[in-house]
Amino acid sequence: MSKKILVLPGDGIGQEIIAEAMKMIGCLQNEFELDVVVDEALVGGSAYDAVGSPLPETTLDLAREADAVLLGAVGGTKWESLDISLRPEKGLLGLRKELGLFANLRPAILYPQLADASTLKPEVVSGLDMMIVRELTGGIYFGQPRGVKELESGEKEGFNTLVYRESEVDRIVRVAMDIAMKRGKRLCSVDKANVLECTEMWRNVAIEAGKDYPEVELSHMYVDNAAMQLVRAPKQFDVMVTTNMFGDILSDCAAMLTGSIGMLPSASLDENGKGMYEPIHGSAPDIAGKGVANPLATILSVAMMLRYSLDNAGMADKIEQAVDQVLDQGLRTPDIMSDGCKEVGTEEMGDAVIAALMG
Repeated sequence: MSKKILVLPGDGIGQEIIAEAMKMIGCLQNEFELDVVVDEALVGGSAYDAVGSPLPETTLDLAREADAVLLGAVGGTKWESLDISLRPEKGLLGLRKELGLFANLRPAILYPQLADASTLKPEVVSGLDMMIVRELTGGIYFGQPRGVKELESGEKEGFNTLVYRESEVDRIVRVAMDIAMKRGKRLCSVDKANVLECTEMWRNVAIEAGKDYPEVELSHMYVDNAAMQLVRAPKQFDVMVTTNMFGDILSDCAAMLTGSIGMLPSASLDENGKGMYEPIHGSAPDIAGKGVANPLATILSVAMMLRYSLDNAGMADKIEQAVDQVLDQGLRTPDIMSDGCKEVGTEEMGDAVIAALMG
């Protein structure tokens, strides 16, 4: 039975990078007998412009029916003046919440060909291969109460609530433990247990869950120290698990260790392995329409989709190997350009990966 993929190009460069991913999926269908049916829908700012909502019910219905969702990017300065409830990012948050995508997997892998593109010394980052597992549907981004109120003095006060249940912490820690078992069997749980009671509980739950994984070396680190360690000695980490907000920040920090956020995919999974896959770089409205966006993170997101939701790890490996070959050929989009390499645009890079896959 065919698997269903919902494609959501979104905003900004999302249209351009998803076009290259669609070419890759078409190649897999035609040349490698990938049995999938692909639908496309609106989300984010483009959806608001069309129907007045960043997450139309039709899109949500298709997402619920799909086995996997491939997203480009949402957001842009065009929609910043909207009420927060109507901004493009609400479409993304809504998908995560409504689909129960609680586990965000953010690999940070430095391709050896791009060691010079990192802002850190090659000896610090060469060989970097870590996974950040971020809790995605709880924490301060979703906690209630939240808002802005006016005090009796006339001054405004903003407030948000950091809240987690034990069960939410346990399930994300176990996802991270399972991933660690398939890697280096080391897991660092990041919290702020010295000042936040909620994350003190997080640490205690992680310790209890860890008892079921005696082979995994579980460590704990405060988030401020973790940020420092990521730029001091990032290769000390194998798998990291943390809260929604801490993971949001630390995963972007880790991304820059690899030379460009244009290289990194991500997966957001539910309890059954259904996932939404997207590059981490955002909509980049400043370069939208110029044909210079790096499509590799989106193509690698297709590989993650094959591995985690479509049960085709072999094909995922082939795509990753094709990306590696293209980098060996010296092809670079502007964000990863270095001396001695050939600068190419979005379409040329996508075509090169397909050629390498076919070769």
